[in-house]
Amino acid sequence: MRRHLTISAAALAATLALGTLTACGGDSSASGSGGKVKIMVGGLDKVIYLPAMLTQKLGYFKDEGVEVELLTEPAGVQATTSLVSGDVQGVVGFYDHTLDLQVKGKQVESVVQFSHASGEVEVVSNKAAATITSPKDFKGKKLGVTGLGSSTDFLTKYLAVNDGVQTEQFTPVAVGAGQTFISALQQGSIDGGMTTDPTVAQILDKKLGKVLIDMRTPEGSKAALGGPYPSSSLYMNTDWVNSNKETVQKLANAFVKTLKWMSTHSPEEIAGKMPADYAQGGKELYARAIKSTLPMFTTDGVMPADGPETVERVLKAFNPNLQNATVDLSKTYTTEFAEKAAG
Repeated sequence: MRRHLTISAAALAATLALGTLTACGGDSSASGSGGKVKIMVGGLDKVIYLPAMLTQKLGYFKDEGVEVELLTEPAGVQATTSLVSGDVQGVVGFYDHTLDLQVKGKQVESVVQFSHASGEVEVVSNKAAATITSPKDFKGKKLGVTGLGSSTDFLTKYLAVNDGVQTEQFTPVAVGAGQTFISALQQGSIDGGMTTDPTVAQILDKKLGKVLIDMRTPEGSKAALGGPYPSSSLYMNTDWVNSNKETVQKLANAFVKTLKWMSTHSPEEIAGKMPADYAQGGKELYARAIKSTLPMFTTDGVMPADGPETVERVLKAFNPNLQNATVDLSKTYTTEFAEKAAG
């Protein structure tokens, strides 16, 4: 499993940092039945990845008899690096990484698909709002992304290219999410950027910027990206999945149960189950952030029809690694475990 950023210093630094972060975890092949499964999340406090911690809090991993250790990295690109290096058995991150990795010779697959929309929002600072009215205005601008080679980086490039702006005509700036993103927007080190809730809710509440493109709902995501866009998922090395099917099924059972629970409970009830420090803008604002993002989630964990094709088209629009490559989409996901869990 390779990473988009293997060629950059950022990924190397992330890999080195991961050694420290996961040092307490021990054996990288681990798990199977009775062992601990380590899952790296591309930002545990992001609402788009909420099912990871919520499943833990609801006790569904424990109910399935699987011990799960959740780790966090601020960007999906760094989370994937940890999977590639063998520090963890799974990643909760964007499905698009599985395509990018396949063309680099690494076989990874989504085993539970949390979402059928990207869940991302392009925001612009108040100062830049008059000059950035659509992606066609990205030229010459500094745009925040969680990390270079991350899914926010991918989607920003697609929006630009789709509106006639080449990727070299604007500057992506790695600013993470949460307070680091907000500070970059406040200080003017970025003109806008792509982020998720609860960061979006805090930006709007503090009146620091405005929403340019909202992809938190299937409708908004389809309008911006041309189709269903499966994003948040649990993805794992295909070889590991095939060798640990019983454990993977337990994980799928737990996650699908959580997705169903989310579909029948209010944002306030969901917020009440999450760690208190996730609601940095206050409980009410956090519940509002969850409400805005809830439409992106599936209820059964199954890959949406035509979703992989949309992701491939989006990536091929700007990614030279994929443009001339043949991607076997059937190997980038499996519905075997989610369908059994949902059934």
